[in-house]
Amino acid sequence: MSFVDPERKLTVDLRLYAIVDPEHAGGHALPDLARMVAQGGATIVQLRDKVHDTSEMIALARAIKAALPADVPLIVNDRVDVAQAAAADGVHLGQEDMSVEEARKILGPGPFIGLSIKTVEQARAAPLGVIDYVGIGGVFGTTSKNQTSGPIGPDGLARIVRVFRDRIGNFPMCGIAGINKDNAAQVIAAGADGVSVISALSAAPDPAAAARALRGVVDAALVKYAPTPPAVGAAGHDMGNA
Repeated sequence: MSFVDPERKLTVDLRLYAIVDPEHAGGHALPDLARMVAQGGATIVQLRDKVHDTSEMIALARAIKAALPADVPLIVNDRVDVAQAAAADGVHLGQEDMSVEEARKILGPGPFIGLSIKTVEQARAAPLGVIDYVGIGGVFGTTSKNQTSGPIGPDGLARIVRVFRDRIGNFPMCGIAGINKDNAAQVIAAGADGVSVISALSAAPDPAAAARALRGVVDAALVKYAPTPPAVGAAGHDMGNA
């Protein structure tokens, strides 16, 4: 499902949110991996890099952006400075990172800002007038990231999704962590608009084929389970906190 910001005329499509990470790249150069998953149907790509210094990250982000089709945005995890220097399409922030309000001041109205959500309380407090989407999880267990708490499972995901649906209607949400083609439909059935994945693509022998298969599962599940709440409002920065 795609969402358009009426003020900026930009679309965030979370159906297949691919994360590329130098520590979980399956032996691929990250620009090549990003290009392959985009060819297979990834709708958005995030660079998550915990090992390179700032200048290396900027160069890597620029190379990934150059490898992606123009209609597949590049998001940088955590690092607002890198996203800005590399002319990335946005940034994804965790609860312990720079505040989304400060990130918006730095980046301006154009780039996307995503926020990680782990609890119902965080969902209730999320500043919907500042962010463009949320990533909810971890839904399942994963080895690609250290989890400080147990998985919330599809039921926990559904509870958090309901908070956002009640607050604002059709707000962009994807499930995060441990998602693959065998369990992705459960994420969509819980109310998410897409899935965020790392190993299910990067560890596959053919990342493009893996992306194509996973995208097929997500698209079919969206047809079957697509939520139809009333559109209380569209995601945008002119709405304030709903």
